[in-house]
Order: sequence, then C-alpha cells, then structure tokens
Amino acid sequence: MRTERLILPVALVFLLAACSTVQIGEGFDLRAFESKVQRGATTQAQVRGWLGAPTGTGVHVDTGGERYDEWTYYYGEGRLPNMVNAEFKILQIKFDKSGTVRGYNWSGGK
Repeated sequence: MRTERLILPVALVFLLAACSTVQIGEGFDLRAFESKVQRGATTQAQVRGWLGAPTGTGVHVDTGGERYDEWTYYYGEGRLPNMVNAEFKILQIKFDKSGTVRGYNWSGGK
C-alpha cells in the first residue's frame, strides 16, 4: 500500500515533465535589429542596448587572418519530448577592434 502511494506522484511528475516546454536563451527580434544596424557605424554599446547582453562571446578569425570579436545571441523553444514545431534562431555579430559592427549573420526564424 505504501509503494502504491509513492508510484502515483512519481508517475505524475514524469508525465508532466514529458509534456513541458523548454526554452534556452532570451528571445530577440531579428527584424528590429536589421532595421537599426549599420555596418561600420553601429557600436557594441548600441547592440547591447537593443538586445541586452550576448548569450556567448568569442573571436572570429577570417580567411585573411583578421580577428573580430563575435557576440552570439540564440533562442530556442519547444515542447518535450519530441520538440515538434520547435523554434530556433541564432544571431552572430562581428565587431572590429574599435567595437564597431563589421558584419553579422543569422539563422532560424525571424
């Protein structure tokens, strides 16, 4: 009898977890970013003001050996367990030594 009382709550927890929504990163608006950003003019401070702190940072080295600071923003959301109709988007922004946008790329939904 004691085991039966334990099985039901544990089974309920697993059932609810299997149907839960998972979210990674912070949502951001790619269209708004694209409407504001200007290569060679937009600064890191402006990007941070529009999108907040980047989810990740790193360095990008192009084929000519030039180094850029790179900020990455990503967002993903879907329902477990199979993530059908999941939404994922990634924005990577390259900054030159002076902290000005040199380029960016994105993938996923707008």
